[in-house]
Amino acid sequence: MTETYAADRTALLIVDPYNDFMSEGGKLYEAIKPTADTSGLFSNMRRLIPAIRELGIQVFIVPHHRACDHDHLEWQHVNMFIAKTEPMRAFEVGSWGGEFNEEFGPRAGDVIVKEHWAQNGFANTDLDMLLKQHGIQKIILVGLIANSCIEATARYGMELGYHVTLVPDATAAFSPEGMVAAAENAPMFAHAILSTSELLERLPAT
Repeated sequence: MTETYAADRTALLIVDPYNDFMSEGGKLYEAIKPTADTSGLFSNMRRLIPAIRELGIQVFIVPHHRACDHDHLEWQHVNMFIAKTEPMRAFEVGSWGGEFNEEFGPRAGDVIVKEHWAQNGFANTDLDMLLKQHGIQKIILVGLIANSCIEATARYGMELGYHVTLVPDATAAFSPEGMVAAAENAPMFAHAILSTSELLERLPAT
């Protein structure tokens, strides 16, 4: 059966749309650019996000924790990736890189979720509560990183009972291997895996 997406029961989750990821000159922009260019991340998000907003589908911004001084001081079990990248201070509070990308970040009416510390947009945030308050049953995930924050959030969304749609050509990773890993894992938890064009065809008519 072809999936349908009722505007009042569907949400688009844009994960980590910070300048450090999505703007030239950002601290992690060059790291994701090769896979973003290959997948078509930026061009596909430019097609999808305006269409979603025009249809009245609710947009949720799912942001990573922004770096502050002494963030992980005396922590016992700092995530390995965070420990490796902490000196870079990606998404630093008060910095340009820690601001939302002007094109892909929030607009009036979007819901901005509390920041997640590591990879899962549900863990220690208000995402589940906010989705439920808006009557959301289906979540569509785009943004970064395909095999970490996108995958972790999608997996847990499935566990919580949401219908999960992944859009691989609106994601990127730090390596081609990361994109392959995301693709291989996706059928374990995603109810639908669609290209941007396929998703646009299934969205409700205005």
